Amino acid sequence: MGVAADIVIILVAALIGALLAQKIKQPLILGYILAGIIVGPYTGGVTIGDIHEIELLAEIGVALLLFALGLEFSVKELKPVRNIALIGTPIQIFLTMGLGYCLGKYLGWSSAAAVWLGALISLSSTMVTLKTLMSRGLVGTLSSRVMIGMLIIQDLAVIPMMIILPQLSNPKAGLPLLFIAVIKSAVFLFAMLFLGRKLLPRLLMHVAHWNSRELFILSITTIGLGIGYATYLFGLSFAFGAFVAGMVLSESDYGHQALSDIVPLRDIFGLLFFTSVGMLLDPVFLLGNWVTILSLVFVISIFKGLIFYGLSLMFGYINIIPIAVGLGLFQVGEFAFVLARVGIETNAIDQNMYSLVLAISVMSMVLTPFVSALATPLYKLKKRLFKYEPLQTENIPVAGLKDHVVIAGGGRVGQHIAQILTQLNLPFVIIELNHQRMLECKNAKFPVIYGDMSQSTVLEVSKITSASLLLITTPSVETSRSIVKQAHYLKPELHIIVRSDGVDQMRELYKSGVYMAVLPEMEAGLEIARQALLHLKIPVVVIQQYTDAVRQQLYAPIYQSSHDQQLLVKLDNIKDMLEISWVTLAPSSPLIRKSIKDAAIRTKTGASIVGIIHEKAFHSNPKADYLFHEGDLVAVVGNPQERNEFKKLSGIY
Repeated sequence: MGVAADIVIILVAALIGALLAQKIKQPLILGYILAGIIVGPYTGGVTIGDIHEIELLAEIGVALLLFALGLEFSVKELKPVRNIALIGTPIQIFLTMGLGYCLGKYLGWSSAAAVWLGALISLSSTMVTLKTLMSRGLVGTLSSRVMIGMLIIQDLAVIPMMIILPQLSNPKAGLPLLFIAVIKSAVFLFAMLFLGRKLLPRLLMHVAHWNSRELFILSITTIGLGIGYATYLFGLSFAFGAFVAGMVLSESDYGHQALSDIVPLRDIFGLLFFTSVGMLLDPVFLLGNWVTILSLVFVISIFKGLIFYGLSLMFGYINIIPIAVGLGLFQVGEFAFVLARVGIETNAIDQNMYSLVLAISVMSMVLTPFVSALATPLYKLKKRLFKYEPLQTENIPVAGLKDHVVIAGGGRVGQHIAQILTQLNLPFVIIELNHQRMLECKNAKFPVIYGDMSQSTVLEVSKITSASLLLITTPSVETSRSIVKQAHYLKPELHIIVRSDGVDQMRELYKSGVYMAVLPEMEAGLEIARQALLHLKIPVVVIQQYTDAVRQQLYAPIYQSSHDQQLLVKLDNIKDMLEISWVTLAPSSPLIRKSIKDAAIRTKTGASIVGIIHEKAFHSNPKADYLFHEGDLVAVVGNPQERNEFKKLSGIY
């Protein structure tokens, strides 16, 4: 069956490797690489027949990954990291090449071979880094955008490297080729950003009008790979062309659908890439040179990570970002394979150096998920050992913060609350650790602090001691409890409202001392049910009784008091969310000493009385013979006209 049989073998081996990786709670890419080692030509047993064909298919995986990356990231989103990407990345490449040159000379290689080693180890792995970020849910953070921006420039740097490195013995011959490559890149970018931005969305619009998902998937796949192949024929990188195509489509109305459709195809071909990486590793060579390989992996990883760390600091990035970038980009990437193959074909490097670089690259790729996971614990250790770094603040009022609301979390919920408070001219400040969300809050002109809201230093900057209320929008109970602990340490009497994902979490949060815990899913479900019942012409009073009963059932376990007191506390906290009017009866009200029946409220106004609070006692669905008293707080349900009629009847106006 040829290559078809090879693909089947790879898929079966990759599935077994992925299941094993999942079982031990490791990234799936480690399972794929292990599968590649097992079915590779160096281990015996079931072996792939044509590795070269699989490598060619794996190139499609790299192109699809970058195409999907382009769909997720627009040019606008990369602007905040353009300085470190355009200036910092060339500095990193030259510094790493210097490191590689020193290592090559130490190993006794020629100057040309040492330069080749420096170039090969200067490139990080786009594929492994992106997969690691995706598996950890970190795509979209500022650190991930810094990494992606630098990776893109690294990938572009492969083109001049492929031209210049083979010409080390004759530099004059390589300069004209480099100039031609620069001209080609400029022409391609102009064509894509100015012409492609107009033509490609129109093409997808016509395809989408036919309402054929199969045709739509075929179209976006053809666009991504077709433009990539066109750039290859043009003398540029296949993967680079696919990335630019994705960025162009991301600006259209069909970018999100294109991304969701291309992801499964990307993952399948990405699997072929990682297994092909594993197949390149020769265990015999590894065992014979393990001291040299491990030593080089250690030295390269440490120094390369420090270079990225230092550059991040130099370009003004603080907090966890330098650590995350250094631990995320320390590895030697897949383009080292491409460059090394060029070196073999041009006799610039020998087979021994080729195998050494492949071993270093594969081992560093395998280590990436483990090493990058150390970013958070190392950052926490750094905060304990050293002084806190200055916090970034945006749109803080000149007069400062006082009697304000602190919103812990600037996601959709936090931003929605901020919009309401802005409309009501109520002071507030948002605390957000995700840089992308912080930028969203900044662009919306919300006062925001960039920092970890569970840290007392951040809460102090938010002036929590002079705040009137703290709202915690994060769904994580552990994070919420940590914030509550720190906030109550600074201001014990502060009222805190939190978001909870279940009754058990609510109990834990109430034990922590929160004022109110809200179940968003339950409230959303109740609202959907209420709208459905209204549509079905169910009486409003019946709907209100139903929603009250559901809330009582879910919220009651939290309170350790009598039935009426439970309901009173609940309604006192959520009364503003219900579609009812609360009317206080004045001493001059004509309803005083009249019963509900004698007042004929339903007949005269159309409204219904669903509850009365009398001297702090709550009467749910009071009987018709209930006599109104001075100071009664009456809950009335009805449409706006009916509720206004009741207010007139009660003597308000």
